[in-house]
This record gives sequence, C-alpha cells and structure tokens, in this order.
Amino acid sequence: MQKFDYTLDFKTIDFRQHPELYRVGKGEQGVLLVEPYKSEILPYWRFKTPEIARQSADKIYDLFLEYKQQKDFVGMDMARKFLQMGYTRARRYANHKSGRKYAKDSKIILPNQEDPIKAESARIFHEVWQLAKTDPDYLMMLERHLLTTSPPNERSLPLSDDGMPAKAL
Repeated sequence: MQKFDYTLDFKTIDFRQHPELYRVGKGEQGVLLVEPYKSEILPYWRFKTPEIARQSADKIYDLFLEYKQQKDFVGMDMARKFLQMGYTRARRYANHKSGRKYAKDSKIILPNQEDPIKAESARIFHEVWQLAKTDPDYLMMLERHLLTTSPPNERSLPLSDDGMPAKAL
C-alpha cells in the first residue's frame, strides 16, 4: 500500500482538483487532513449513542455513494476512512471510558471497562465500513488509483498506454 505523504501542504491543496497527489496510506492516515473531503464528512461523524452512530454511519455511507456516482475515488476513500475511524474510536471508548488506552506518560495499557453502548456504536460503524471497503467499484477504483499514482516499481499491475491496468482487475 502507498505511504501517506505527510510532506504535502494540506492547507492549500484541493484534492478534488488534484487527486493525483492523494496517497491512500494505511488505515485512517490523513483522514483529518485531506480537503475538501474532511470538511464535507467531519460534521456528520458522531458515535456517542447507537442512534447517533447509525445516523452518522448512514450519512457517511450516503456520501460514499455520492462520491462513487461522481467517480471520485478520493472522496470514496475518505468516507471509508471516516467509517473506519468511527469504528476504531467507538471501540476505544467501548474499552476505555475515558478514551485513553494507555496510562498517563506510560506504555501500560489500562484495563478494559466495557461500555455496551459504545460497543454497539462500534458495531454499527464496523458493519457500514465493511460495506464501503468491499464495494466492487471502490476496489476497482482503488486499484486504478494505486496503479496511476504509485512509482513504477511499486505497481501491482502493469499499465497500458492510456494509464489503465493492462490486464483485467
């Protein structure tokens, strides 16, 4: 997978205008940096209760589908990252009421204090995140993005002259 490029000037780049600069990275990398998507999705990202989590996950998935309809891979990937972050953050609070996994100034993991409400919020986000990350069109666009934005020695498939994968995905 591509490394996320933290050296870019995120305050000035519009990734809708310059999707070629976007790097997928690992997991949720860049979720709070890539504009205009961060500003479009973040207002809907909530997980305090299962009801709020359901509304949030559904709205973010609707945005994922809108980006899909627009053939906007970066938007789809950012929506996927927000869904993933909804799961990981809700899961963190489900395990640790304070949201703090480690003891202060330490690498010692605090004991779990299961919160069933946050656990349900996490389950909701996990379910919707799985829909997004396994969407066949998303996977095809992901492969195409990786092929067209990765250095040649990191590409998983050769490209044809038009920049598209030379063999079927």
